[in-house]
Amino acid sequence: MPNWVEVGLRSLAGFVILFILARVFVRKPLGESSLFEFSIMASMAIIVAVGSIQLTTPIVLPITALAVLGILMFGVSLLSQKNKAFRSFFSGDGVPIIKDGKILEDNMKKQRMTTDDLLSRLRSKDVFQYADVEFAVLEGSGELNILTKQDQQPITPKILKQKVPPIKEPETVIMDGRILHEPLTTRGLNQEWLTTELQKMNANLENVFVAQVDEYGQLTFDLYDDAMQLTTPTELPLLEANIKKVQADLELFALDTENEEAKKSYQRCSKQMKQIYQTVTPYTKE
Repeated sequence: MPNWVEVGLRSLAGFVILFILARVFVRKPLGESSLFEFSIMASMAIIVAVGSIQLTTPIVLPITALAVLGILMFGVSLLSQKNKAFRSFFSGDGVPIIKDGKILEDNMKKQRMTTDDLLSRLRSKDVFQYADVEFAVLEGSGELNILTKQDQQPITPKILKQKVPPIKEPETVIMDGRILHEPLTTRGLNQEWLTTELQKMNANLENVFVAQVDEYGQLTFDLYDDAMQLTTPTELPLLEANIKKVQADLELFALDTENEEAKKSYQRCSKQMKQIYQTVTPYTKE
């Protein structure tokens, strides 16, 4: 067998084995892997590289080494799930770096973290003053997670005591110009509805790169031809405007009538429409 053919076959076999091991055991980004996991993956990569070009080495030897490392990784993963002490030994525990707004210098020294390193990691979290941090912990993976002080956290509807509509995951119904029927059915829609919506905005299916339907049934999409102008959807804004118009008409009727019973009825209906408007408005905003 020619050397180049053997090198190619060895490389292919190593790639397949690494792919299988990665799919089975590695389910997180490389930056979030523990030191042990990174060492195992690096060792496997080196074994594959050396075993692919060292033709004097029998192929069974690198395969055996990969199998041993794979079994070792599986065993460590299994024991880590069942035993906290074992998991802490291999993955490490989180170490507080900032607590109650104060930097813990002793913990920084133990983790060999410098002041520049701390400030750099805080900036990566969009925090430029350590005084804005209530609590920070250095995870076993080396990532610094922080909790900012209450007055530095973003304002949310919960803080303002405002009700917001629930959000559901949008369904991708077109991808690369092809209709995805399963997500479309999940939203209770069909191909005829989708075609009609595209026609309303002067778009052809073949020209649609990706399209999604949100929780309100609103269709948004991106075209291959970025220069093409699309018609803006008007259904939700029009619904909001109609509700507001009905409320205004009811108030006008209440002012125009001389019948007290009718006036009270119009005013009551106007208040109900106002409540409906306030309830519906969050759903009509894009």
